[in-house]
Parts: sequence; C-alpha cells; structure tokens
Amino acid sequence: MTPTATYRLQLQPDFPFRAAEEAVPYLAGLGVSHLHLSPVLEAVPGSAHGYDVVDHDRVREELGGEEGLRALARTAHGHGLGLVLDIVPNHMAAAPRYNRALREVLREGPGSPFARWFDIDWDAGGGKVLMPVLGDRLGEELGVLRVAGRTLRYGDHVFPLREGTEELPLPELLDAQWYRLGWWRLARTELNYRRFFTISDLIGLRVEDPEVFSATHAKILELVRDGVVEGLRIDHPDGLADPEGYLLRLNEATGGCWTVVEKILTGDERLPASWPVAGTTGYDALYRIDGLFTDPDGAGELLRQYRGHAAPAGDRGGSWGATVRRAARTVVTQELAAETEALARLAGRVCAGDPALRDHAPWALRTAIRELLVRVPVYRPYRTGGESVVTADAALRARAAFAVAREGDAVDVVRDLALGRLGDGPEQRAFRARFAQTSSALRAKSVEDTAFYRYVPLLSANEVGGEPGRPAVAPEEFHAYCGRIARDWPATGTVLSTHDTKRSADVRARIAVLSQCPERWERLLTRLDGAPAQDRHFAWTAWQTATGFGVPDPRRLGPALLKSAREAGLNTGWTEPDEGYERAVREFVEAGPAGDAVHRVALFTRELAPYARANSLGAALVHLTMPGVPDLYQGTEGEYLALVDPDNRRPFRERGEDRKTVLTRAALGLRRRRPEVFGEAGAYAPLAAEGPAAGHCLAFARSGEVITAVTRLALRLEESGGWRDTSLPLPAGRWTDLLAPGRAFAGGGPVPLVELFAAGPVALLERADGG
Repeated sequence: MTPTATYRLQLQPDFPFRAAEEAVPYLAGLGVSHLHLSPVLEAVPGSAHGYDVVDHDRVREELGGEEGLRALARTAHGHGLGLVLDIVPNHMAAAPRYNRALREVLREGPGSPFARWFDIDWDAGGGKVLMPVLGDRLGEELGVLRVAGRTLRYGDHVFPLREGTEELPLPELLDAQWYRLGWWRLARTELNYRRFFTISDLIGLRVEDPEVFSATHAKILELVRDGVVEGLRIDHPDGLADPEGYLLRLNEATGGCWTVVEKILTGDERLPASWPVAGTTGYDALYRIDGLFTDPDGAGELLRQYRGHAAPAGDRGGSWGATVRRAARTVVTQELAAETEALARLAGRVCAGDPALRDHAPWALRTAIRELLVRVPVYRPYRTGGESVVTADAALRARAAFAVAREGDAVDVVRDLALGRLGDGPEQRAFRARFAQTSSALRAKSVEDTAFYRYVPLLSANEVGGEPGRPAVAPEEFHAYCGRIARDWPATGTVLSTHDTKRSADVRARIAVLSQCPERWERLLTRLDGAPAQDRHFAWTAWQTATGFGVPDPRRLGPALLKSAREAGLNTGWTEPDEGYERAVREFVEAGPAGDAVHRVALFTRELAPYARANSLGAALVHLTMPGVPDLYQGTEGEYLALVDPDNRRPFRERGEDRKTVLTRAALGLRRRRPEVFGEAGAYAPLAAEGPAAGHCLAFARSGEVITAVTRLALRLEESGGWRDTSLPLPAGRWTDLLAPGRAFAGGGPVPLVELFAAGPVALLERADGG
C-alpha cells in the first residue's frame, strides 16, 4: 500500500512503543496514513537513534520488544494507520559485548561461520582484526586490561577469548587472539574492516551474500508478511557492495512493498531507473523547496559580504566547489587513509595478476585513487545505462596531480577498474564495489560533515542534498522537477525536516529571509561587532544560527555551535580539540548570541517574522501538495525550531495549534480524502501568475482538482510595492480556500493575488463543483 503521508517518530528508551501507541489518536487526527518508525531492531543499550544494531533477530527490548511493536501496529491499524520501518542493511555496531555475530568472529577467526558477514581484510591485519578501542597506546593501557573467565575486559568493552588462551600470561594472551586491541587513533590508517563512513564503532555488513541477507532480514520480512509493517525506508544504500542487487532481492522478498532509499542525489543526478523502489527519502525535494524561498541576488550579496569579512583565510574568494575539494582531500588522506590503502592493495593485486598492467608503482596507484575519489562529483558512481560520473574529464584533471612524472596512466587504470572495464574477476569486482563505497563515505564526510561547516554565506542552504554554491531555485526549475517526479517517481518520498537535517525547516525558513535583506544583515553584524569573537567565521555562523533560532536557548545553542566548530575542523576538531579555542567559543556564545546580545537578535528576528512565516508556510504547503509522499518529522506539523542532532532527536510530544498546524491538517486531510488527486496517477500542472509581481507567486494544480498557491520572497515583494495588479488565472469552476473557510473564487479567469492572499501568504484551493 502506498502511503498518502508518513509521520516520523524517533523511538528511544525515553519514547518507546507504548508512548508511540498513546500518540496514535493525535497522529491519526493530523491526517497521515502511516507512522514512520526509526530502527526497531535490538541496538546498543541506551541508543537514542537505533542505527547501531546488534541483533537482527529481535525487536528492541528497551522499546517494548516485539509484543510492544505488534501492539503499536494493532492500535495504529485500529485508527486507519500503517507502519513504515527504517532499516539498516549496511552496518552493525562493532560492539562484541552485544553483537553476537562479531563476538563469534573475534573468538573463532576467519573460520567462523559469521566471518562472511563482515568485510574484513585478514591479510592486511596479519591475520587479526584491529579493534581500535584503547584510549592510549597498548603499553599505557596494559594495566587496565583484565581477564574475567573467557573474556578480556577494557572499561565497558568485553572481548571473547580464543579457546584455550584464557590461562596465558597477558602479553601472550593478547598475541594469541584473532583480534588486536589498538589505540583508537590507529583506525585512520590501519583499520582492516569496512565501517560506516569514518565511524569505527559501526562495522559494515556483506548483505550481497544471500546467506547474510537472509540472516539479517528474517525478522523484518516476518513483520512485513504478518502485515505489521507496510513500508520500508532503506538507510544508506550507497554503502552496499551492490545496491541494485540488494534492492532486487529485497523487493522480491517483501512482495514489492512501498520502499524508499536514503539516496542523496547531486545536481541533475537521477535515481537509477532499474532500482525497484518508489524513490528516494526526499532530500532532492528538500533542496528544490528551500531554493524557491531563497533570493538569488541577495544570496550573491551575502556571499560577497562573507568573502570579505568572514571566510576562512584559505577560502577567501574561493568557491563552494573549491571548498569541497579541499575538504575531500583532507578527509581522503586522513580520516579515510585506511580505506584508500585497502583500495591500493586491491589495485596492486589486479595489476600484479595481469602482465599488461604490471609495473605501476604503489604510490602512483594510491595517488590516482585519491585524486579520482576527490573528483567524483556525486556520492557514488554507478554503472547504470552505460552512464558514469567517473568521466574522462575527471580522469584528465586527476592526471595533473602527477605533474611530469611518467605515472599519470595509473589514473586510467584506476578509473577503468572503478568502471569494471578491466575484467570481472573477484579482485576486480571487489575494487569496483569498494571504490564506490569509499566514494560515498568520502562525499558524506567531506560535504555534509566538513564543507557545510566551512562555507557558510547562507546557512539555510547547507542541508543534506543541497547545493550551497547555488542555493536559489527558480520556479521554472521547480516545476520541471515536479513534472519529472510525477512522471517517473510519483510515490517517492519528500521531506523538509528529518533526524539528519542540520537545522529544522522553520530555522532554515528564518535564515533564508536574510537572502532578501543582506543589507540589514550587514548592519546587524556591525551593531554586534562589540561582542568578542574568537574568529569572524565562527561569529558569522553563530549569529546566523541565533537568527534562525529566534530567542536562543544557551543549553541548546551552545552545543550545536561547538559541534559546528569541530566539524569545520578549522581551529578545533573531534579528535584533537583545542581547549583554549573551545573555551573562547563557549565564552563568546554566552556573552553574545545567548547572552546580552540576545535582545538585539530577538528584535531583528521580530522584524523579519512576517517574511519568515511566509517562507515557512509556503514551504510546508508546497511540500504537502507536490508530487510524492510527504514525510513529516515529529513536531513539524507546527512551528518546530531545532538544530543538529542530538537537539533534533528529543522525544516526541504533541504540539499546540498554530497557523502551520491548521495548514498541515487541511493539506493532509485533503490528501487522505482525495488520494486519486495526489496519488501515483495524479497529474501536476504549473500555473503562471500574470502581472508585475508574477515572480513572487508559485502555483500549481493537482489533477485539475486542487490548486496550491504560495508567496515567494515576501520581503522583496513588499519592497517592490506589493501585488499591485498581479493575478493568477484559475481553471474554470468554483474554488474554495481550505485555509480560509468561507472564502471562494470563481475560476475561468484571473483572480487578483491581493484577493487570493488576503487571508495569508498561502492558499489551498479545492474545486467545489464539477467544473
């Protein structure tokens, strides 16, 4: 069953199945058709997100166990709601204390039946798996290690002992294991298992193996067969060795249930048409919606201000693309050094086995791998329909890294290996998969977790799937996107806020107003210049974040801003924090955005409130009525101000009514009442306003029965004289505005926009007669 709309709930020990069950009547009243649950399988105790799965056979006891999940499903079904589950096929928690499969591998080594579950390069580790858990070098930690029965313990970590080794002296005991306990810093260069991005606490799964797929999906498939679950969200498919093969197997096993994938599409990149899914989870839609409410000219002026006053020294005058490349080069040579070394070993083995490819120096292959990875313009290269993003141009530019050395053709070898042009043997297939997996990890880490925090002219544009170098989206571009989605992926997911967004949609809506008034922003910064700042780049980030938050709560603003400084990695970081800099950051936040200056920020946001409200309501209505299946994140049916996780993962609570809630109920109720208008057969048609302010109205019709009309760039509209004699031609018929009861319009001709928007900046019209 295809949902009409889903509602994401973040399950955690403080919000288990029972709490979700109690929320069902409220959520059913909103008008959604399905509850979208975060991962429900057994995870590391206390996990607030559930992505650190430890047992695929059990529903998480901390949430209420399987009976709690089935009880939630029964209650949901009783209120006309189904369940959609978020599942994690790419990785598990690398915690042998809780992860039985990994524990058996560490006990029995490569001969364990569970060894095939994980991508472990035993040769690279000298026959051992590196477990980088020690706080210091082994010699400094020996006194903390202790043997207890058949286990080796280090703090909260518990490791199994190889049979017959428990009585050995500690140094011999350590050497006798199938694993090597190591300093956590060694993970960068010596890790020999595939992990999730750069997180060594999450070990990659080989779900391309049919036995591993069966073992790790049995419970999920049982829940689907039993009707407990009606849809699936697939976390991070780019991390899999063979995403398409996995999705084909999953589709067959589920009987074709509604499935969306967390695939980040870059620029004009398209989802592979051969994937048997309904579409993506919706970050591509998020970018287009946000872009509608961003003024391109003002964004350009903010960029000029930023370059002149706040850009990091190395980025002055630089572009978004240059920032990404610099970040990617740092990540690929540091955080992902172990991954590139693994690729270099694979490439070396392929070359050694083919006389035509021999004599490529290891350093040349390694350099070629890095240079190509840095230049892959999307998350992952796919061999789909003969297309590839590892282009000849990218290879040509990568060859420049070799200057005059006669090793430039190593780039061509690496490119052809990545594209599967050098045979289809085991080593070639392994390289192709690992190159693609590493590419997605590099892109996520360098873009989402680094460049988004370094290049910050307009923070509202720095969102997953976004393009900070081109933050504005023209109405024509949006219409073209919606037309394509309606034709090719009508049941795809769409989102505005998620558990992974760095700022909620309403925070972004406030910040986006700055693109309409860059001169006011510059004056504000001048007035705030007296607040001590460690550096102007951080101050710019802090003040924009505070503007988006309104009246900042220091308990929430401070941690988010410290996280932004660490993610940027310009003056401090996660692994090597600069205590003096971070102390100055905290002092600045307490004295500035969350201190005495909060009143100035509050006054400024109050001035911009009507235009921020127009952005927020407009984005919400577009999201809820455009092609696709809208997913609402918990709490976002009303005004929802949240920053990066963990701030946005606080337990769900019911919200009071506000203007946005009224809009949400009306739109969701309409979708549920008239699924044929918005469903897979529902048509999408742009509507064009006429007159001097036509560019400030975005409007479209769904199946000729519903019209969405919203105000774009409301502050610029006001400054230019308002709607004046701008009108929107409506199709024939009588149209009622569901957001303003009692208001109706006659179609068949133009309706003045000053009348259409008399009750507010948005309108949702439904045909009230047969046409």
